[in-house]
Amino acid sequence: MTEAGTARTGDPERDTLDKAAAENFPVAPFFLPRAWRTDLMAVYGFARLVDDIGDGDLAPGGADARLLGVSPEEAGDRSVLLDAFEADLRRVFDASPRHPLLRRLQLTVRRRSLTPEPFLGLIAANRQDQVVRRYETYEDLLAYCELSANPVGRLVLAVTGTSTPERVRRSDAVCTALQIVEHLQDVAEDLGRDRIYLPAADMKRFHVQEADLAAITAGASVRALVAYEAERARDLLNEGNALVGSVHGRLRLLLAGFVAGGRAAIRAIAAADYDVLPGPPKPGRLQLLRQAGVTLRGEG
Repeated sequence: MTEAGTARTGDPERDTLDKAAAENFPVAPFFLPRAWRTDLMAVYGFARLVDDIGDGDLAPGGADARLLGVSPEEAGDRSVLLDAFEADLRRVFDASPRHPLLRRLQLTVRRRSLTPEPFLGLIAANRQDQVVRRYETYEDLLAYCELSANPVGRLVLAVTGTSTPERVRRSDAVCTALQIVEHLQDVAEDLGRDRIYLPAADMKRFHVQEADLAAITAGASVRALVAYEAERARDLLNEGNALVGSVHGRLRLLLAGFVAGGRAAIRAIAAADYDVLPGPPKPGRLQLLRQAGVTLRGEG
């Protein structure tokens, strides 16, 4: 997930939740029932905080570390923080968690009978980010997305009481596609963190060197590689599109928004001639609405 900067209030819980407004995709839009919005925001707070820990983007001052019981001396160690966060997550299911975001999540877990597995997957993805900075094959990247993206869709289905094996399969395809699209938008930003999510085997196939990704603008080889990965993401979105038609009412609108956001982002990347290096190509509101209409009609 990618977010813009937000003003700090000094309240770690509020500072994390306030980032929802700047996300690429709506977290808990107004048209959903209030109970769903409350629980989706609780899930968002968890996912946002674990990403902030993994990326080293916590608010200055160490408030989150203190809440998790991490000493000032270890507050800069992401692995220690992730361990403490996992320990607090486990308290959600059998005790009283320390962090206010996890106390909020505990209410949702009890209401919706959620299991630990998707939350543990998101923590595992951030642990992996600390040690794995390159992916050799597309299959390796898909395995990462199984941890970093797919749990989010599974949680949405669980919160809304609509989870079935087939819907989970379709949801996984959509979530993996959205993760790949985000990686394509953020090639330059990720490289600045010494991370490359373009599979090394594909880079070799298209004759792309790591140094090519550090250029101000993309050359022909990089553009061809980005176009290739964007097509893979488009295929995944098409595979997952049946998820939208399998549900009804306001949930259908929410899921259509996710699929449409991915499709519109791919179109924005294509409109930039697949040059993602100057900054992430972003779709306009009209393009998002157009793609939402296409998705709701069940068109590819």
